[in-house]
Amino acid sequence: MAKVMKEVDAVIIGLGWTGGILAKELAEAGMSVVALERGTMRDPAKDYALPNIRDELRYVQRHDLMMNTARDTLTIRNNPSQEALPMRKLGSFLPGDVVGGSAVHWSGHTWRWTDNEFKIRSNYEARYGKKFIPGDMTIQDWGITYAELEPYYDKFEYTAAVSGKAGNIRGKIQAGGNPFEAPRARDYPLPPLTPILSSEVFSEAARNAGYHPFPRPSANASRAYVNPDGSKFGACQYCGYCQRFGCEANAKGSPHMTVIPIAMSKPNFELRANAWVTRIIKDASGKRVTGVAYTNVLNGEEFIQPASMVLLTAYAINNVHLMLLSGIGKPYDPVSQTGVIGKNYCYQTGAGATLFFEGRNFNPFINAGGSNATMDDFNINPDFDRGQLGFVGGYSIGAGFNTALPIGYRPVPRGTPQWGTEWKAATSKWYQTAMNIGASGGVMANRYNYYDLDPTYRNAFGLPLMRMTFDYKDNEHKMGRHAAAQINALAKTMNPTHLNEASARTDPWTVVPYQSTHNTGGTIMGSNPGNSALNKYLQSWDCHNLFVVGANVFPHNASYNPTGPVGALAYWTADAIKNRYVKNPGMLV
Repeated sequence: MAKVMKEVDAVIIGLGWTGGILAKELAEAGMSVVALERGTMRDPAKDYALPNIRDELRYVQRHDLMMNTARDTLTIRNNPSQEALPMRKLGSFLPGDVVGGSAVHWSGHTWRWTDNEFKIRSNYEARYGKKFIPGDMTIQDWGITYAELEPYYDKFEYTAAVSGKAGNIRGKIQAGGNPFEAPRARDYPLPPLTPILSSEVFSEAARNAGYHPFPRPSANASRAYVNPDGSKFGACQYCGYCQRFGCEANAKGSPHMTVIPIAMSKPNFELRANAWVTRIIKDASGKRVTGVAYTNVLNGEEFIQPASMVLLTAYAINNVHLMLLSGIGKPYDPVSQTGVIGKNYCYQTGAGATLFFEGRNFNPFINAGGSNATMDDFNINPDFDRGQLGFVGGYSIGAGFNTALPIGYRPVPRGTPQWGTEWKAATSKWYQTAMNIGASGGVMANRYNYYDLDPTYRNAFGLPLMRMTFDYKDNEHKMGRHAAAQINALAKTMNPTHLNEASARTDPWTVVPYQSTHNTGGTIMGSNPGNSALNKYLQSWDCHNLFVVGANVFPHNASYNPTGPVGALAYWTADAIKNRYVKNPGMLV
């Protein structure tokens, strides 16, 4: 029989950026808070320090900080007519499984999503007409505006030590930044990272072609920094071990060294690691949640944690899974297009080229997670006309290096044998002399891209696995072909010795190779319960004392990494809970 714990004001499920922010904010407001994290607690001073952290086999090949697919995984298929099969090994995306979540091993890229995304359907219908959006494309406005979220973006950027150059401060365009970005109240807390040769070569070519490159904003501290909460950052060492690794210099903005230690210093906060939540419990009316059931993964002991409020803040995929397992909200049906839980799953698309230059040394082993130059001329540029191109969304193009590791980074010209003496000679010759240009593109929601519970396969707790049905659609094919053409045209102006040209991702999507850990949708936010699972404050339409925070609330996916709006929305929701909900519990909308 499960042991019933003492009731608390709030129970938090998952302790990454969103859970960490809410834990800190609510604990500081005087609430009793328990955080349940399925992963383990690590000691940054020991676990992320030299020399152990620079272990490519442990962290890249063996996924030390990430989800264990032998215990829980997903089943995957491209369309509803196929049989879904379990993902036996991590590949396309890498959810974290540690206190701090995926933000321990992320690269730090931090963007502001704006009304280009929040009002996407309204904007496209106004500019191109309602018929421009395909009938199967289920995009919608988010129910929130950039003006509402701007102060919370600012708060997150200053918490996470984001380095960058503003392009628009209070409506005034700033030299060196992104001229297309929305207005911000002030500049980033830190100047941009030191540019590396590949980003400088790309920027020169882009400017010569009439484009507008700028340094990619990233939560890699360009110099020592103390954030407004007193958290101390070291300066980035450009060590080359960023993505998939903890930071040896304490320079990467992560919750395990910012908001989580502050929450843990409060006597009214408790962290329970290795605690796997299996169900959110509802009362008899089904209109209110009363707590959660969880299992200690080390010994199998089961618990019930009662709470006045439940905050679901795990990784995006896991948030949706737990909503489905708990029977909160109506599951989505792609045939009837009824229900909302599981709806609008989106991923990202892209294209990339590799350029080889004899006689030029790029030193790819010297880099930071955000040491890239980027341009938004085909993304949020208001003059970029999609009318004749026939696709919704956009893509950014960038160049630089991010974690070019000794085992994994082996650039060779196309046509080189994949093994043997000739391959070894080619990897030796071209390692120093190659660079990449890549595009990151958005994915628009489609009625046949969704989550549901798998009818056959179960996880280690006997619960149904979540089934992912996803493939790129015609919209992504058109965008990918356009992106590849622009990359190749720009690359050719740089006169490389060899060029592995970019091509669009038009084959059926596969979960096998890594692409990005940017999964969105499934419990989307919106303006009414007919088209969304959550309101603008990320409060469940079905149970007013349940809040769900993460990229799973996004109604579609953009070209940008999702962490910026995820962090801002966490602060936005925390403010709504502290200043409105606890004073008068009930629906905020």
